[in-house]
Amino acid sequence: MDREARKIKEGLGLKFAELVCTGFWHNPECEFVHYCIAKSQEGVEGKVQVYILSQESPLSLYNEELVSTNVKGDCEPIDATGFININSLSKVTAK
Repeated sequence: MDREARKIKEGLGLKFAELVCTGFWHNPECEFVHYCIAKSQEGVEGKVQVYILSQESPLSLYNEELVSTNVKGDCEPIDATGFININSLSKVTAK
């Protein structure tokens, strides 16, 4: 993959992450970005193995209790499905 194609793919990766994190998984733009990323990987071969023994940071801001939906938010992870489905409706009804 050349430099320009790699830059485009990196931008698409950021856009894909944004769409998924905001619940737009089933929207046409997310499907398009997913397709483009998959298309860029057609000629890729090989195997990568990563072994992480542990990771730790004394400066980490991550707190599982604060980010857990079922500890602080009184909801279950399955509730996100409804949120994703509602966001998908916005594109259908806009036509």
